[in-house]
Amino acid sequence: MAETITMKINKMEDVQWMWQSNSNPWSKTEAARWSPYADIDNFIIEEGYSKNEEYVKLDGYVIDLKNKVQISRKNEKNQRPIQRTMANKEDKHMREDRFISDPIAPHRRAGAEYGWVSPFIIEVRKYLELEPEQLPSKNKTIVPIIVEKAAAGIIEEGKTIGKPYEAEKLAQILLEQKDKDINQVWTCCAYLYSMESFLYKKLNETMRPIGNHEHEKIWQSKIRTLGPFCLLLWDNPFNTKLTTGKVLFRVGKLTEKQISIYKDLAKNPEEYRSFQAFTSCSRDSHIAEKFPSANVLFIMEIAGAFCVDLKPISLYPEEEEELITPGVCFTVKSYEFDTTKKKHIIYLMLKQRFSRKYNSFFKSLFEK
Repeated sequence: MAETITMKINKMEDVQWMWQSNSNPWSKTEAARWSPYADIDNFIIEEGYSKNEEYVKLDGYVIDLKNKVQISRKNEKNQRPIQRTMANKEDKHMREDRFISDPIAPHRRAGAEYGWVSPFIIEVRKYLELEPEQLPSKNKTIVPIIVEKAAAGIIEEGKTIGKPYEAEKLAQILLEQKDKDINQVWTCCAYLYSMESFLYKKLNETMRPIGNHEHEKIWQSKIRTLGPFCLLLWDNPFNTKLTTGKVLFRVGKLTEKQISIYKDLAKNPEEYRSFQAFTSCSRDSHIAEKFPSANVLFIMEIAGAFCVDLKPISLYPEEEEELITPGVCFTVKSYEFDTTKKKHIIYLMLKQRFSRKYNSFFKSLFEK
């Protein structure tokens, strides 16, 4: 992994800024309760602290570093104490937003309109006017251009959802790698994706329902803003061959209707579906125990697929995260209900499939 990004991760792991979150933070009798700032806010505060700045701005708040106080932008009288602590990795827990949603929109058959490639990736390539075999990992001249577009898109999305400062910082971190080689650029993108921020949530919110005609205009409207970052993250220069032989786990809170779709697919084990978004899984087989509210456990056997181990660059190494890339196909091997755990167990077989239509596009992936 790129050295410069690794250094930033190590720095982030060392320090955790906290804000006092109990109902009356100035009470002398109420026990103090401290909550951690989100990753990117923590990054912004620590950067300001290291530069001896008196104030830093977050979305919704101003941080007074001199007096160690958080001040609301809406009401400056609304203030809370803050503190700088050494991070305790044992205090970090697996993130529900990352591991507990339905990983697919299973109504869409894999290999329909776009072959075995994620429609979002194909449309991003068209928007950027790239040839099928022209990828950032193969052509270093296009990397700075795509990085600039990705940063601009992140900023625009951040402003849309009321997180301009978070977006500016994410974009700044990415732009610092603009003129570096693709290995460093990709590592930076993976690092940003692994952080707790709006970026991974918005990207998956956009991509996961692909195949639902009611959602089509929404994901197409995000090609310009989220597309360039998506392409940089998808085009992993370290992935020169398919991953095989791993078993991954993911949980879900699914309705009976959603579960019934998987039951029906289990009756047709040769019928393929595909992941349309980046899908976070864990190598930790005990993941179901960490999300007791989940009613479904997915057990995924990888016959051959593009996925990447994010643990070396993640701020949450205990998650044992393995990221499945968009376009990976799967079949439902079987279904059962575990009466002891009271969970629906769904067994998937992951297998990358290739389209003749985009043969040169995929061929280029193996010629890095």
